Amino acid sequence: MSLAERPEAAGSPGGDVLELHGLTRRFGDLTALDGLSFDVPSGQVVGFLGPNGAGKTTTMRAIFGLTDLDAGEVRWRGSSVGQTDRRRFGYMPEERGLYPGMLVGEQLEYMARLHGMNSIEAARSTRAWLERLGLGDRATSRVDALSHGNQQRVQLAAAAVHDPEVLVLDEPLAGLDPAGIEATGAVLLELAGRGRCVLFSSHQLDLVEDLCESVIVIDHGRLVVGGRVDDLALAGPRRLVVRVEGDRSAQWARALPGVSVSEVDGGEARLVLDPEVDSDAVLRSAMAAGRVTEFGFRRRRLSEVFREALESGRR
Repeated sequence: MSLAERPEAAGSPGGDVLELHGLTRRFGDLTALDGLSFDVPSGQVVGFLGPNGAGKTTTMRAIFGLTDLDAGEVRWRGSSVGQTDRRRFGYMPEERGLYPGMLVGEQLEYMARLHGMNSIEAARSTRAWLERLGLGDRATSRVDALSHGNQQRVQLAAAAVHDPEVLVLDEPLAGLDPAGIEATGAVLLELAGRGRCVLFSSHQLDLVEDLCESVIVIDHGRLVVGGRVDDLALAGPRRLVVRVEGDRSAQWARALPGVSVSEVDGGEARLVLDPEVDSDAVLRSAMAAGRVTEFGFRRRRLSEVFREALESGRR
């Protein structure tokens, strides 16, 4: 399944919501979480974004009670989350959370039983997840004998082997080759399509845009923007993509009044227009600079949404 092929059911199954209300966590003079609030609905994949040090990992750890909160509450199905609820959650930390000398199959069965499965259920689920992630022949391998990418796959299986209702993944795509990214993305979409609540962090914004229905962006422990990817992409000022042959830096556009150059990629310039700017005037300026090989309006990329949200939040 291509990451772009989101199941039509995504976003519709289930009505459960993971709610984070006013999460605050201080480490001495450092405020890691500053009254952070957002909701994660079941039935869709939600991207959790922010620069390094924004508070993403602290937030994820708070969901599982692995870091103490100075204030705030995590709720699931309308009630404060407790240990019983967390047995039905799955967590994949960014740092390796596996026993390196343990056999892969034994480790997954152990994780499943920790979350309440009996031995038969644990063995059945372990076999299914290893096959699902292309590791069916590695059940008797030690974890530390696997490649980095295959260890990532085992870590995902360990988070999902007990069929959790909520899945929280910290950088699950890091270090994966294209096949691993495709397999992981397909799993997340499948779980969301079955009504599970899926929240994951990543710095790979192009993949997040392709995979997620909604995103949450935080900075300095605060929410700066959140919503459906399509809504965020269509919001804000008009955007033009223009390519002028022979000009790979878009110098022709940099002095135009009411026009800012958002980014230039291989000669393709993405321009942001003020409301009063006439796009025909922009086209004439581009034609005066050289042969125009591309000209058209575009939606915002997630990278632009991310950058502009951070810039706005820091003003």
